[in-house]
Amino acid sequence: MKELKFLLAVWQANLLSVMEYRVSFITQVFGMMLNDFMYFAIWIIFFQQFKDVRGWGIGDMYITYGVLASAFGVVSLFFGNAFTLSEIINNGRLDYYLSLPRPVLLHTVSSRMISSGMGDFTYGFVSYALSGQYTWDGFLRFILATFLAATVFASFLILVGSLAFWFGIISNLTNLMVNAMITFGIYPTTLFDNYAKLILFTIIPAALMGAVPAEFITQFSWLSLAKLFAGAIIFLFLAITIFYTC
Repeated sequence: MKELKFLLAVWQANLLSVMEYRVSFITQVFGMMLNDFMYFAIWIIFFQQFKDVRGWGIGDMYITYGVLASAFGVVSLFFGNAFTLSEIINNGRLDYYLSLPRPVLLHTVSSRMISSGMGDFTYGFVSYALSGQYTWDGFLRFILATFLAATVFASFLILVGSLAFWFGIISNLTNLMVNAMITFGIYPTTLFDNYAKLILFTIIPAALMGAVPAEFITQFSWLSLAKLFAGAIIFLFLAITIFYTC
């Protein structure tokens, strides 16, 4: 409970900070929603020509991109420093968090809010609503899937950022991995062979941020839920272990 109260206090302070410039905040939110729409418009055009790709239609892509965008938004809003963890380590800013009586990793990654993440988070729900497959139980699964996908994404960012302890400046690698997660996360897993699927569940766990959550949302199955929970727990454990081992 102490750590939860601490997190809530940090998030409140972050929110008050970004809301100090409300016009900028609102502009960034709507700007990001527009950016998400422009990115997804390519898929709309694609599925106007090809109605079905190995069992996936435009409705499935709306859901896939929706959970991907919302998960990205959750991490941006609540754990914004996960994106720049390698820079914090390289620039010696981690010393500040080490000097305080709070969990170092939790305090570090939660101390920044990226306001544009609200646009991603909101657009994800809009995308799900536009999928034509909205149901109340599906909506609840969407929320759960978003939380688990965000856990995988944040953990993966921490894993990559922690490499800075050994390899120094890896900002370009971090950006590359973020782009890889977004790019491959929206693709259906049915498009890939077994070797590619192995990569998308382990080295670059993009499938756990897009396709698998989408499958769980559209049609409940214990297997999909088990994949999501296992992925979230394993990557979170690895992230914490590797960070503190360093």
